Amino acid sequence: MNEWRELARDFSEHVAARSFFSEGDRLLVAVSGGVDSLTLLHLLRFTEALPSLDLIVGHFDHRMRAESGRDALWVRGLARAWGLESRIGEAVCIPKNEEEARLARYEFLEQEKGTSGSRWILTAHHEDDQVETILFRIVRGTGLKGLGGIREQRLPGILRPLLPFKKNRLMAYADAVGLHSRWDPSNVDPGFARNVIRNEILPRLEEGVARGTRRSLIRLGLTASAEETAWRSALAKLDEDLVVHTSDNRIEVDRASFLTYPPELRARALRAWARHLGARLSEGGTRSAVAFTTRGTSGHGCLISGSVRLLRTFDRFVLETPSESGQDQLLKIDVPRDGCGGFKIGGRSWTAVWSTDNLPPGRWVERFDIAHLALPVRVRAWCPGDRIRYSYGSKKLKKVFGEARMPRDGRTQVPIIVDGQGRVLWVPGVTRSSLVPPVKNGDTLTISVNMLEDARLTR
Repeated sequence: MNEWRELARDFSEHVAARSFFSEGDRLLVAVSGGVDSLTLLHLLRFTEALPSLDLIVGHFDHRMRAESGRDALWVRGLARAWGLESRIGEAVCIPKNEEEARLARYEFLEQEKGTSGSRWILTAHHEDDQVETILFRIVRGTGLKGLGGIREQRLPGILRPLLPFKKNRLMAYADAVGLHSRWDPSNVDPGFARNVIRNEILPRLEEGVARGTRRSLIRLGLTASAEETAWRSALAKLDEDLVVHTSDNRIEVDRASFLTYPPELRARALRAWARHLGARLSEGGTRSAVAFTTRGTSGHGCLISGSVRLLRTFDRFVLETPSESGQDQLLKIDVPRDGCGGFKIGGRSWTAVWSTDNLPPGRWVERFDIAHLALPVRVRAWCPGDRIRYSYGSKKLKKVFGEARMPRDGRTQVPIIVDGQGRVLWVPGVTRSSLVPPVKNGDTLTISVNMLEDARLTR
């Protein structure tokens, strides 16, 4: 059998076994014009064994090269020649680095997924990309979760169906069917970390250290993913056995039972419980928390993040946010339906109204696409280290407040709207993230906040 036919067969069997697609699915395919994304698009468009799919070609022009505009025109023409719709985006501000470019690209794709009603965003990441990602994360000192590499699926609806296939198979397929890709000179630019790994480090490892380096890294990623799954199972059992009380702002844990577990498991559990309370523990915060569980005396506590305090109360450990101490009263929106509530931040009292209907627009009103909203939405105080994502990258809220000329004491009185993953969505009256934008033809959750005092925050 011809090699290109073998890839088409293996690809169709893979997506069928994983139940990725159904008849008539609308799919947004990310196409750069390179050989990988063209091969993915060709497989989806012309493999007879696949169900009938409604394909949309998505291309984002980062404007980082003078000829990138011609690439966009070429992709649009290819889509038209293959009888496909195309969606072309362009960076408003030229990204400064790979990370900013990646964030801008995915923001565009996620917006187009929502407006087009696509089931998936498909990207052409393959096994060689997985190898490079795992090695890159190793040298950056990643944890176990990072060693798992690129996930086959992730929110909001991103799928990588070529992940099990090697680059050389994709190139052989492209040659066999006559695909002519666009050349991107940045792929050999040593100024990009991935190119150094791909073109210099991996070949040297294969030649001078271990010939099976790529296979070993893939095996490491699979092992790490399996171990991470086991950890999640262990943590779920830990919750059942140890947590004696939980609420929006407080978790109480049986101290004696908790201390029977090794420090490594205690660290993982503490990080998970902090995330439940809307905070992320740093490496230093985790060490402090584990040390306190060993040495802390009853009636004492320590701050383990900007918003979570760990206390020992007789036979229990308590993790709580400031609202439990009588300072702040926080708010949680569990489901996207009409509601209202009050909250208190830094001594200031507020009310909030949320609805799936449009509320009057204004500086204190924002709308979010329900389909891509990670619930519950929480209203809390600002934590040092908080970041907000924009189309060109992320920025610390501390810097945002400084640019808005907001007094230091006023920053502790600002409500911060975060999603179920702890990501900052909106700072009312100040700024909003590019995450979860509203869509024209989709269900949205509108949130309005109002300070009970007449005064307003100073920008």
